[in-house]
Amino acid sequence: MTEPAGGPPPDGSTGFHAGSPPDPDPSRTAALVLAAGRSRRLGEPKQLLDWEGRPLLQYVLEQVRDLAGVGPVTAVLGARCEQIMEQVDLSGTTVVENLGWREGIASSIRAGLDSLLADRFLQRVLIFLGDQPRVDADAVARLLAAQFASGKPVVVPRYRYVRGHPVLVARSLWSRLIVGLKGDQGARNLLAAHPGWVEEVPISSMPPADIDTPEDLSRLRGSYRSS
Repeated sequence: MTEPAGGPPPDGSTGFHAGSPPDPDPSRTAALVLAAGRSRRLGEPKQLLDWEGRPLLQYVLEQVRDLAGVGPVTAVLGARCEQIMEQVDLSGTTVVENLGWREGIASSIRAGLDSLLADRFLQRVLIFLGDQPRVDADAVARLLAAQFASGKPVVVPRYRYVRGHPVLVARSLWSRLIVGLKGDQGARNLLAAHPGWVEEVPISSMPPADIDTPEDLSRLRGSYRSS
């Protein structure tokens, strides 16, 4: 039976308690990479952009699969799904097709979490954006440590006063997100309505940049070449 969208998470349902040691089994922490959009403002599929000699989505997935303490990786595709599957090496990745991708990012989160619910051993998920090429392994490690320390069901990085991705969500909230998320705002509004669910982790670096326009692409490529 699906849980209601409101109210606090059930006691003890996060799979760990505050102060407990790090979970030694990375298969309990899933990664969800959202890559279902049609790239309207860019004018071409951002998932297939050349990035360091391979498609952007493949580059992101490779980084996510290399993260310590993170187990199964799932990518949510939507627009141009078949084309992306033909051109991107998705080895080691489970693909979920979001048929409702036109609704926005909420539909991709719902589709991804719904697929993860089938694995009863998973206890938490890290949600990444497929158009952000920089995956910060140190930030991920800090998010995991913060959730084990606080027991909060949601942990978000705050990069110089701005919240960003990835976002860590305990299993106790998955059903509520599946029911409660709508449109193109992700979980922002739901989390704002329940601040007690959320632990923030300060990150001193700039937030990871995403690619929405040709200008974003040019600027980000330039910053990678100079770094």
